[in-house]
Amino acid sequence: MKNELATLESASKATREFATDQEFKAESKYDTRALEASYLASAEAKRVEDLKLEIQMLEEVDLDLASKSTEVCIGSLVQLKYLNLEKHYFLIPTSGGTLLAVDNIPILVVSVFSPIGSALLGLKVGEEFEIETPKENRNYQVISFD
Repeated sequence: MKNELATLESASKATREFATDQEFKAESKYDTRALEASYLASAEAKRVEDLKLEIQMLEEVDLDLASKSTEVCIGSLVQLKYLNLEKHYFLIPTSGGTLLAVDNIPILVVSVFSPIGSALLGLKVGEEFEIETPKENRNYQVISFD
């Protein structure tokens, strides 16, 4: 996320400079380059602020507390079983969806606001839960968590 933030901050600055550059002043009423660039700069600035907030929230996650907890909580690395497949999930307080690989083990980062993330909170090893998807209901079992 920090790499994404640095890239986005740089792009946002360049877009803002483009939008305000006198050289790109509208040449006619149909020339909307600067206006469109200002819209883009505004959206990029909002995304920069959102990323800063997400990074701050992630830095505040207490991984030591999560590793000592007797139930799944924010910061837990959870191994789930669905059918005959076992997958790993990392529970965080912000947006998820990122797929990581740690020691060649794929780990999906999930938000506590996602269906799986919210269902996991407070569960213990061996407990099961069900998630309704558009195609089917899926039954999961907590195999382990750290």
